[in-house]
Amino acid sequence: MRAFSLLILAWMSLLVVLPVIRCKEQRELSEGNLLVVTVATKETDGFRRFMRSARHFNYTIKVLGRGEPWKGGDYMTEPGGGQKVRLLKAGLQEMEEDKVVLFIDSYDVVFASGPKELLKKFQQTRHKVVFSAETLIWPDRHLEDKHPHFREGKRFLGSGGFIGYVPNLKEMVADWTGEDSDSDQLFFTKIYINPEKRKSINITLDNRCRMFHNLHGSLDEVVLKFEDGQVRARNVLYDTLPVVIHGNGPTKLQINYLSNYIPTVWTFETGCSVCLEDLRPLSGLKESEYPLVVIGIFIQQPTPFVSVFFETLLKLEYPKNRLKLFIYNQEQHHEVAVSSFLKDHGKEYQDVKVIGPEENMDRVASRNLGLDMCRQDKDCEYFFSMDIEVVLKNKDTLKILIEQNEPIIAPMITREGRLWTNFWGALSADGYYARSEDYVDIVQGRRVGVWNVPYLTKVYLVKASLLHEELSNNDLFSSGTLDLDMAFCHNARNKGVFMYVTNMHTFGRMLSTENYQMSHLHNDLWQIFENPKDWEERYIHENYTKIMRDKLIETPCPDVYWFPLFSDIGCDHIVQEMENFGQWSGGRNTDTRIQGGYENVPTIDIHMTQINYEKEWQKLLLDYIAPITETMYPGYYTKAQFDLAFVVRYKPDEQPFLRPHHDASTFTINIALNQKVLDYQAFEDVLYCIRVITLHLSNLDKNRCIIWFVLRRKCFPHSYCFSTVHNVLFAHSYVPMMKAFSVLLCSMTLSLRQVDVSLCIECEACVNLLAGYTFPDFISVCFPIEGWGMQVHTV
Repeated sequence: MRAFSLLILAWMSLLVVLPVIRCKEQRELSEGNLLVVTVATKETDGFRRFMRSARHFNYTIKVLGRGEPWKGGDYMTEPGGGQKVRLLKAGLQEMEEDKVVLFIDSYDVVFASGPKELLKKFQQTRHKVVFSAETLIWPDRHLEDKHPHFREGKRFLGSGGFIGYVPNLKEMVADWTGEDSDSDQLFFTKIYINPEKRKSINITLDNRCRMFHNLHGSLDEVVLKFEDGQVRARNVLYDTLPVVIHGNGPTKLQINYLSNYIPTVWTFETGCSVCLEDLRPLSGLKESEYPLVVIGIFIQQPTPFVSVFFETLLKLEYPKNRLKLFIYNQEQHHEVAVSSFLKDHGKEYQDVKVIGPEENMDRVASRNLGLDMCRQDKDCEYFFSMDIEVVLKNKDTLKILIEQNEPIIAPMITREGRLWTNFWGALSADGYYARSEDYVDIVQGRRVGVWNVPYLTKVYLVKASLLHEELSNNDLFSSGTLDLDMAFCHNARNKGVFMYVTNMHTFGRMLSTENYQMSHLHNDLWQIFENPKDWEERYIHENYTKIMRDKLIETPCPDVYWFPLFSDIGCDHIVQEMENFGQWSGGRNTDTRIQGGYENVPTIDIHMTQINYEKEWQKLLLDYIAPITETMYPGYYTKAQFDLAFVVRYKPDEQPFLRPHHDASTFTINIALNQKVLDYQAFEDVLYCIRVITLHLSNLDKNRCIIWFVLRRKCFPHSYCFSTVHNVLFAHSYVPMMKAFSVLLCSMTLSLRQVDVSLCIECEACVNLLAGYTFPDFISVCFPIEGWGMQVHTV
């Protein structure tokens, strides 16, 4: 009994002593004991990312092989990496025996947590050397059966990351005598599957990914975990939080995606924490000190609003004497716009090189030639590539991109109203588009920052230093299966060059080139469906959006509203389009263009249907006229259906005026298309007007629209009212010396003994008739004898 008691006491003493020993061992492994060792023969974008994450957690880093040529092969696709073992073997000889060494790759690795957590997890394994584990065996599949089995977790060794005590690591690499191009993973695998060596060195695998996570073969195991201002990669299979994330093998895109967040690059609490680091500020520089940029402009297909592109280019806030232009134009249709721009502004730039359609250069060659223009210029610091369908609204775009100081960076631009952008967040297995989990949030601005992405197109900035080093190949845009932008991005990725897109500012948008027809003089007029925002900016008056807010709608008389609608360019293009079409009606009552073939009040005009513009015109009515009518008449809604919409031309020798008449319609709009005094004078020039329903126009300024409501309208006997006004019309029209205007019928809705009348306040007989009745002052509604007008009959 006494012996039994002593035995129990001895066991209790042992149980007390063992935790003390373990605690002592744990205390000895302080963060100062840890040294991170990596091999990096050159500073790549991946290495700089690795170092940034290491600095964030205060890791102590020792870099081996700096400045040496890499001879370890391309072990992403074939065995290699022996150079790393040679460098580690030599480096271990200089390290203290009590150190714990973490040996990892650096180009495709980020830290998700700090040294304290790593050392704690290492000690909990109770082994001297711990390798990362993989789902797939590499490089010799015949060794699969020789790997030890685990009750749970991954079986195969990964050489991209391991941690151990210096003496044990020395023992492990002591037998290395291989070549730099030999496989490091095969070397370590053979040690691990040898039971005697595995036991002697005390090696195990981190089979549940508590310290290391190798992405190859286990992408579906990883999700991002946002918590307390930090981002971790969570292994959902084992419910662990790895400290080191390794994009081994063909998972470089996935590590790039994860590193957009890990460890605190972007969080919900702080947003982007690194976007303002390592900038290249331009503020304070003299114009002569700005970096020299070659801008490559590529016109590869028929594109709307080309002239607007060059107007935008002129507005870039960047010294033009520090810009060179390379313009490639494959479309004869756009030669006029290019030539006009160069004639007016070409001398403002330091140099201009143009490749026109007559040179018959293919697209790939043009892109390579553009890069060569920068590559061969010793002063060139950046190449800024822009496709013609890019609409940059931010005048500071170029400066913003340069200041961001990234190797390749693009401003995020979108296609209006769609999720279509100039970048891809991910790639499919065959190298084409795939949507990343954060793509929609980035496009819609819920996540703002600078994002590492696999594909850019349309507009991007390239550092010239890349063109002399990683991207020195003169043929970066050709590929047997990929289009030119995909080929360029593929070549950049293969060289380890990171590409970024920024959505920290609003930059602009992309035009749609679908369904762009070139059968008209001004084809952009037909873009109201494909590119409505650009159409509006080009053709709608700049004050249109202010007419309700700033009360820009004038009311010359009840139910008549006068406001700006078209821009000057819009008016000019409509006039020129009609004159180019040229098939004006004869102004006779017989008119085969309308139902019934008879026009009661004929004009010299061209119908919208004749130039295939009726659908576009109805959309204009719905988008820009209907909101006005519905605002001025609450409860009234219109589908903007019209029977007739046409442009009218007035000339002294054709049709000097339009006789008074009524239209069977809900409202009438008329739009003046040229400017009195400036564009025409009576009996000499031509006046143009868009007429919607009927012409009741006044002394309108160019681009002014007048809406004429004839709701509930009733008239005095036709013979009386019209005959009176008709006399006044002729009297005013043919007064000698009357040079500018002809008074026409003004339809007003006046309450007169519950009877609505339409008459002209200029008419003395009508004024006498209304004596004793109160009605608003009326601005004389006159119309120039010569000119253009547009009319639409709207129901």
